[in-house]
Amino acid sequence: MRRVAIVGAGMTAFGEHFHLGIKDLVPMAVAEMEASVDKGMSRADIDAAWFGELTSTDGFASGILADSCGLLDIPISHLENACATGNDTLRNAVYGIASGYVDVALVVGADKVRETSSRTTFWEWMGMTRDMAWDFPLGLVAPANFALHVKRYLHESPATLEHLAMIAVKNHKHAVTNPKAQLRQEITVEQAMNAPFVVEPFRLFDCTPQSDGAAALLVVGEEHVDRYTDHPVWITGLGLGLDRVMHQHKADMTTFPPTVKAAKAAYAMAGIGPADIDVAEVHDCFTGVELISYEDLGFADRFEGHKIVDNRDHYVGGAIPVNPSGGLKAKGHPPGATGVAQCVEIFEQMRGESTNQVDGATIGMAHNIGGPTAVSAITIMSSAKP
Repeated sequence: MRRVAIVGAGMTAFGEHFHLGIKDLVPMAVAEMEASVDKGMSRADIDAAWFGELTSTDGFASGILADSCGLLDIPISHLENACATGNDTLRNAVYGIASGYVDVALVVGADKVRETSSRTTFWEWMGMTRDMAWDFPLGLVAPANFALHVKRYLHESPATLEHLAMIAVKNHKHAVTNPKAQLRQEITVEQAMNAPFVVEPFRLFDCTPQSDGAAALLVVGEEHVDRYTDHPVWITGLGLGLDRVMHQHKADMTTFPPTVKAAKAAYAMAGIGPADIDVAEVHDCFTGVELISYEDLGFADRFEGHKIVDNRDHYVGGAIPVNPSGGLKAKGHPPGATGVAQCVEIFEQMRGESTNQVDGATIGMAHNIGGPTAVSAITIMSSAKP
């Protein structure tokens, strides 16, 4: 299969951009991506684009990308796969390049969550990210949905609410040095533990904020890399996993099978194992999701994810640094942009350019999980050509 590399990456700051729409945010991310390409680029180089966006009040997604970025003469595909949209959008672009269909591709992810109030957003998006026949009548919007899993996990494992608070503290600390992060302030375990409940077992600081933002990548086939950079970041592993939608049909609420399946596929494609990952951007829409994902990604044994927290191995400088960007928890979470932005962070980590750099990192992972815990997408990247 043709080898594929990322040669440029950029993103907007994540936050409550009430004064900006998708038509503003997308060009901002694409312009920053262009500026990151070491040897320069022309938009005329782009053969095709893939645009990941969950929903928009701005309208037709592919047309917005074409209009706002002057890409009227190339095919543009719009992809939506719940909160796995970002990494899955990149996966589709990689397939397009690896197959030889295109040589140079633009990958964009964006969403404008703060167009409506937090209370109405969850219900507006439920039709795209849940089972309307079963989840809707039960009120299983995102916090309640993930809470079912984490509450059961805490019941069966030695992990406690304090471990969730410790993950929140870590991600806030990492976000302080990230100029693109939404919540750039440190918190304490005491603050997290004393915050009001959103839905048990999640307190306020266990939950990601509502965010607006966009991110972009320039992805090319191996024979075109040298036109753009001497320091590419190679995409070595991809995985997409699915599970049953309805919770009544899930065999085990203490694990996310889509993540296990996606990780297995990505590791096999990359020819590595969990111990080879130097840095990971892990989907932490809620702190307990990051905790469970330590195990599903193979970083910890079953019901031993809390040991990573106790030993502070998940900090930059630890054995397996997780979310040096601040993660969804503190960097922010515009769903379509999230996975692409994770790849921006790993791109920078692989090139030694991150604002929260992991020393010596050569292999990194980006991980999304979405919907009613029914879909996961994973990308593995390396500074070394496979």
